[in-house]
Amino acid sequence: MTVHTLDLQFQGIPGLIAAYVIETSGGLALIETGPGSTLEALRSGIRSLGLDETRVRHVFVTHIHLDHAGAAGWWAQQGAQVFCHPQAARHLIDPSKLIESARQIYTHRMDTLWGDMLPAPSERVTVLTDGESVIVGDTTITAWDTPGHARHHHAFVIGNVCFTGDVAGMRLQGTDYISVTAAPPQFDPVAYVASVDRLAAAGFQQLYLTHFGGITDVAAHLSRYRQRIQEVHEAVRCDHAAGLTPEQIRTHYQIREHALATAAGISGADWARLEQSNNSAMCADGVHLWVQKNSPV
Repeated sequence: MTVHTLDLQFQGIPGLIAAYVIETSGGLALIETGPGSTLEALRSGIRSLGLDETRVRHVFVTHIHLDHAGAAGWWAQQGAQVFCHPQAARHLIDPSKLIESARQIYTHRMDTLWGDMLPAPSERVTVLTDGESVIVGDTTITAWDTPGHARHHHAFVIGNVCFTGDVAGMRLQGTDYISVTAAPPQFDPVAYVASVDRLAAAGFQQLYLTHFGGITDVAAHLSRYRQRIQEVHEAVRCDHAAGLTPEQIRTHYQIREHALATAAGISGADWARLEQSNNSAMCADGVHLWVQKNSPV
């Protein structure tokens, strides 16, 4: 098995969204498709490896957020089989509600940011339950149910390697700051920590983050990320209890995260990159939504 990391150059910015091409004896498997806006970058990246994109017959998406699965329908329409979480399938087959919801958030920037999300033919979408595997040539790819960022989230395991989607956070290559992926509406710190603990207990030798790239300091990364989830939850819980407005909570969240990033050596340019892919105000809203739903009346 050979793993290729493809930088999708989201919005022309390197190191934000990755897709992974797996070479197997039975053809090519693709883990994550990125959004429709980066489809041509993905196809070009496959060809630049000297590989034939028509040999991509198995596509695995960790969850149906647009930066992870926006181009899945295109691949399905080319004849690839798309594998996903049970709660994700209907949105791949009919993405209209997902698109409508995203358009309300991104308004006039929607098409530029995310491009088209095409519907996948229903016969080209296969649901995987927790622990279920797909064999592609000499490679076995196993789905792990890993909620916390989203209820419909899978990580994909191949031997001692895990493709984590968003369940292990965002970390720019060559940096130590880990950003909690907490966009609304399904952030759940309890489920999130349990999912991170599950990954940690497995003793993986390498993680491949969609945001961004492979990391080998697995135990340290997951230990720190577990702590980070608890930190952002507790900070927003305290702000909410103090009666802060949503806008004040967003501001406090951004100030805290920027301070942590700066202390970890993140440059101004890298902070801007982080905000482009995992916006701190949006993450604050995701955490706050959970706090609101779970706070005593």
